[in-house]
Amino acid sequence: MTLWLVSMAIFIASSLLGSLNYIVTVINLRTKGMSMTRLPLTIWAFFITAVIGVISFPVLLSAALLLIMDRSFGTSFFLSDIFIQGEVLHYQGGSPVLFEHLFWFLGHPEVYIVLLPALGITSEVIATNARKPIFGYRAMVASIIAIAFLSTIVWGHHMFITGMNPFLGSVFTFTTLLIAIPSAVKAFNYITTLWKGNLQMNPAMLFSIGLVSTFITGGLTGIILGDSALDINVHDTYFVVAHFHLVMGISALYGLFAGVYHWFPKMFRRMLNKNLGYVHFWVTAVCAYGVFFPMHFIGMAGLPRRYYTNSNFPLFDDTQDVQVLITVFALVGGLVQLVFLYNFVHSMFYGKKTEQNPWRSNTLEWTAPIEHMHGNWAGKIPHVHRWAYDYSKPGYDDDFVPQNIPLKQGEEELQH
Repeated sequence: MTLWLVSMAIFIASSLLGSLNYIVTVINLRTKGMSMTRLPLTIWAFFITAVIGVISFPVLLSAALLLIMDRSFGTSFFLSDIFIQGEVLHYQGGSPVLFEHLFWFLGHPEVYIVLLPALGITSEVIATNARKPIFGYRAMVASIIAIAFLSTIVWGHHMFITGMNPFLGSVFTFTTLLIAIPSAVKAFNYITTLWKGNLQMNPAMLFSIGLVSTFITGGLTGIILGDSALDINVHDTYFVVAHFHLVMGISALYGLFAGVYHWFPKMFRRMLNKNLGYVHFWVTAVCAYGVFFPMHFIGMAGLPRRYYTNSNFPLFDDTQDVQVLITVFALVGGLVQLVFLYNFVHSMFYGKKTEQNPWRSNTLEWTAPIEHMHGNWAGKIPHVHRWAYDYSKPGYDDDFVPQNIPLKQGEEELQH
């Protein structure tokens, strides 16, 4: 266990260095003309994710180091009065709740560290495949920054039943409900970007739309869990498992899959099989809801999570059938990932050869030649003259205008 803690401390330190690398790269190494308001939302999401990492990882590092001290050097940061065979150990004065505070101060921002990159990828994929500018670019950036700030002041909602002062509980309830606002802004902007767009329903787009769906449905249950009065009823039941995995598990995975389907041609110069992509999406989508939607109900019925077995408690026998259904959905959903794996490996070698810009997208990576080379471009790195979302712009023959195309005489640069 101590060895594990030491390795965790090293891992946390390396994550911190990785975050700093991202931040410095985005601030210092942008190409000419690439102002912060011309950055694709994917890069904004990665950038702010790294900022959250820098804010929250040192706190977890301190928790790991204090725990190492408690285990190996005789301190009592987390140990209070402990009795062994009737004898009081000389450790006293610490509090296990302090560890919870330090852990959850990382734990909630960590959810957004996983989710924000997926949301950024979704912004890019939805705008590209709706053939429309992203709706509310600046609002999207503002919501990412707001989520980053608010994520650091909501950790107490994981601890409503640790004997927390009710006034403090109401403060954390307030901040948690506040974070619903920027999240709702993102959901609203995704839907309005899709509205009346010329939708290209490729697998990347389907996974992005799936993310919007799970983000909304999973997020709504977060409002219940974030309210100290309501949370008491469902805390540490399967309701929490359902909420958490819909938002962080399924949404983040959908973003990952959308990114793979979107950028695969850039990485391997070949296309993934579209039909296998459709099979992958639909079976995954049905199984994901099949697993986590019923969990809300068995959670409200009182089934606790993290129990080794529930069959010892006759109280929970009624939920057994639902759990069998969940298991079936989970097994099918797990197996269909093998379709994706096969598609990925097979397409690397035998997929249809791609063109330079298969999705007719605006961002700079699609202006690089198909051949892989050091530095990506043969000559100078292209300069940027516009934002990344000039889709279906009047006055142009094509329905996309890459970022490296200069503005025409009298053309207005859009940045909503």
